[in-house]
Amino acid sequence: MFLLNNKYSVFLFALAALILGSFASASASNDVWYQSLLKSNLNPPGYVFGIVWPILFFLMSVSAFRTYSATKLSFFVQLVFNASWSWIFFFFQMPFLALLNIWLLIYLNILLLNSLHKLDMLAWIIYIPYIIWLLFASYLNLFIVLNN
Repeated sequence: MFLLNNKYSVFLFALAALILGSFASASASNDVWYQSLLKSNLNPPGYVFGIVWPILFFLMSVSAFRTYSATKLSFFVQLVFNASWSWIFFFFQMPFLALLNIWLLIYLNILLLNSLHKLDMLAWIIYIPYIIWLLFASYLNLFIVLNN
């Protein structure tokens, strides 16, 4: 319980979610199932995800830190859905369920973004790239669902 009452915990929980999600997708480049999927021409090379996600997790953690007392529950809930997406998609190979997961994740984060806008303008601004990336990831996921 101490961790949830400590605003510095956002960095620990975000790092844990990033690592847990990464475990499920770490072997995507060698995964026969994933490699066989028809993907969008906009699908970036795998290394791009390894660059973008840590930056986004850091930015969202800073936003959560700045607004901790008001947003901690929302932040931790969305982290669970974020980390679970990789497991649903890569490990369990269920793109449609992963798509539903990411749509819920987007919805939760738009609610969180609206809260940030009322609480802290800098927190709001640095959270926007995460929402944009989620929308892009949703498109990539939807493409796979519709074309495979």
